Amino acid sequence: MNDRISAQRVAESLEEPVREAANLARKLGLDPYRVNYWIVDYDEMNELIAYDGFQTRYPHWRWGMKYDRQQKQNQFLGGKAFEIVNNDDPAHAFLQESNSLADQKAVITHVEAHADFFAHNQWFGLFSGEGTPNAAAMLARHADAIDEFMRDPDIDREAVERWIDTIQCLETNIDRHRTFTSASANESEERELDDIADRLDDLDLGADVVSEVFDDDWLEAQRDEEDSEMIPDEPEPDLLAFFFRHGMAYDEESGKAVEMEEWQRTVLELLRREAYYFAAQRMTKVMNEGWAAYWESMMMGEETFAGTDEFLSYADHQARVLASPGLNPYKLGKELWEYIENSVNRREVCERLLRVEGVTWRNFHDVVDFERVQAVLEPDSMVDTVSGERLAALDADDPRIDGEALAAAKAGEVDVERYPWKLLTYEGMAERHYSLAKPQNRGFLHRTSREELERISRYLFDDSEYGTVEEALADVEYAAGWNRLFEIRESHNDVTFLDEFLTQEFVDDNDYFTYEYTQATGDYRATSTDYEDVKKKLLLQFTNFGKPTITVHDGNYENRNELLLGHHYNGVMLDVEQARQTLERVFDLWGRPVNLKTIVKELDDHDLEVAKRREREPDPDERGKLVRYDGEDFSVEDLPWSEVEDIAATDVDYDTKPDEWLA
Repeated sequence: MNDRISAQRVAESLEEPVREAANLARKLGLDPYRVNYWIVDYDEMNELIAYDGFQTRYPHWRWGMKYDRQQKQNQFLGGKAFEIVNNDDPAHAFLQESNSLADQKAVITHVEAHADFFAHNQWFGLFSGEGTPNAAAMLARHADAIDEFMRDPDIDREAVERWIDTIQCLETNIDRHRTFTSASANESEERELDDIADRLDDLDLGADVVSEVFDDDWLEAQRDEEDSEMIPDEPEPDLLAFFFRHGMAYDEESGKAVEMEEWQRTVLELLRREAYYFAAQRMTKVMNEGWAAYWESMMMGEETFAGTDEFLSYADHQARVLASPGLNPYKLGKELWEYIENSVNRREVCERLLRVEGVTWRNFHDVVDFERVQAVLEPDSMVDTVSGERLAALDADDPRIDGEALAAAKAGEVDVERYPWKLLTYEGMAERHYSLAKPQNRGFLHRTSREELERISRYLFDDSEYGTVEEALADVEYAAGWNRLFEIRESHNDVTFLDEFLTQEFVDDNDYFTYEYTQATGDYRATSTDYEDVKKKLLLQFTNFGKPTITVHDGNYENRNELLLGHHYNGVMLDVEQARQTLERVFDLWGRPVNLKTIVKELDDHDLEVAKRREREPDPDERGKLVRYDGEDFSVEDLPWSEVEDIAATDVDYDTKPDEWLA
C-alpha cells in the first residue's frame, strides 16, 4: 500500500510535465500517438524490460534470464533504467518511480518523439496495415493461448518450451519488407482443394458430371501450384511461413516425419506474428533512438523543459546515454539526424547566396562574408526572446506567432516565462531553433566544398535574383531542415538511412573508422576512414538485423523431400558451430534431412606464413560448401562454384582491409 501511495504521489507530480511535453512536441511539428504513462517500481521496470516493454508475455524461461541479466547489470555495472515504451496506439510508456524529476522529464520528451516515429514510419505500418496496432492485447492473447497449451495434461510442458526455443532461433528469418499476412491464409486454400477432391471421390459422381462442375485441368493446375511452392521460383525469405505450410515434426519413436500437432502449428504462427511486430523496431533502431534523442535534447535543453535546478542532472542523463560503449544507436542516430538538418539548411542558404549578383560557385568563399551571413541568420528577437515583458511587441498577425495563445497570455492564462514556446507557431519554432544559427554549427556553411557549390549552381536558372546578401537571406525557409527530417522519418529504415545520408564529411566530423582482424599479426587494427568503408561496416550490422540472411531454395532437394537453404554470403562466413545448432532446430521444423549451402574462406598455411613475413594480408580462397544434417549426423561436402554463385554477393564487399599492413 505504501508503494502504491508513493507511485500515486509521483504520478500526480508528473501530470503537468506529461501534458506540456505533448503540447511542446506538437508545437515542434511532431504528431505522436497518444501516450499512456505508467508509474512502476524498480522490480516492475526490470520485468517490463525483460518482457520487451509489455506487461504480459507467454511463459518461457527466456524472460527470467533477461530479468536476471537486467538486475545484475544495474547492480554490478551501474546501469540505470530510464524508460521503456512500446509501439501501440495508444502507446504505453513506463516511468520508474525512484528516478528524479529531471530523469522523468527526459523520458517523457524522449517517449513523445518515439510515439511520433511509431505513428508515421511506414515500416511500422507494415505490421498493422491501414489500421493501428493493438500489440498489448495481441501479446496477451498469445500468452493465454500458449499458457493453455502448457497447462494441458495431454501436452508436455517441456515440449512446448523446446518448440518455442526452436522457433526463436529463426525469428529474424521473415520477409520484413512485406506487409504481414497470416501464414494460414494459403494453408486454408490448400485444405479447401483437398476437401473438394475428397468430396468428389465420396460422391462417386460420373466423370461427365464432375467435368461439368470442375475442369480436370483446373484441379491439376491447382495441385501443381501447391507442389511448386516447395520449390520457390525465388528464394523464400520467410522461413517461418514456409515451415507452417510445408514443415513437419520429427517423431523419435517412429523415426520419421509426421504432421505437426495442432498446438505446434498454432505456436509457430503466433510467434511468427510477434516476429513481424518487433521487426520494425529492429529495422529502425538507429533512426528511432536518434530521432527521440534529437527531439528530447531540443525540448529539454534548448526549450528549457528541464528547469534551471534540473539541467545539470539532465545533462548527466543524456551524457550517459550518448556515451554508452559499442555501436551506440542513440549517438549515431542523433548525429546523423543533426547532420542531415544542417546539410539541408546549408543547401537552402547556398541556393539563395548563389543567386546574389556577383556571387558564383567559383568565388563563393572569397566574396561571401560568413560572419555577416551568420548574423543575418540569427533568429528574430520576436521569436528568440519571448517573455511577459515583450507581449505588447508581438504581432498576432505574424505567421510565427500563435494569435490565440498570445491573447490567452495577455489575459494571464499562459505562463509565458515557463512556457514561452506556447506563443509560437511551427514557423516560429523553426526559426527559433534554426540549426545553422547554433554556436556548435558555426563554420558548417563556410566549409561547403566547391564540388557541392558547383552541383547546386548546376540547377539554378536565375543566378541574379538578389542585389544583396540580406535580400537573399530574407527568403530563407527556416523550416526546410525540419521538413526534410519529417519526410525521411516516414520512409526510411536503418539500412536505407545510412546508405543514403552517411557521407565523408559526416565520417570526418564524427571520427568514425573501420577496424579489421588481421591474420598476419593476429590482432585488430584500424583500417580505413573512407566513408564507403565505414558505411559497409555499419550496413553489415543492420542488414537482416545483423544476422545471416538465410532463404529457402528447395523443399524437395534432389527429389528426396529434403530441405535446401541458402546463406546469402556477403564476405562474412557463417559461424560453423552456430550454423550446426541452428540446423538441428530447422530439422525439428522440417522432420527430414536439411541442407545449407554457403561459402567459406580458406587459407593455405604456406600463404599465411608468407604473408606474415611480408607484413601483408593473405588472399583467401572462397569455396562453396554444403552442410547436411539428417537428424543424427552432420556432413560437409564441396560444391562447385556454379551451385553457389547465386548466393554470392556481387556488388557488396564488407572487407575493408588495406592491401598492406604496417608491422
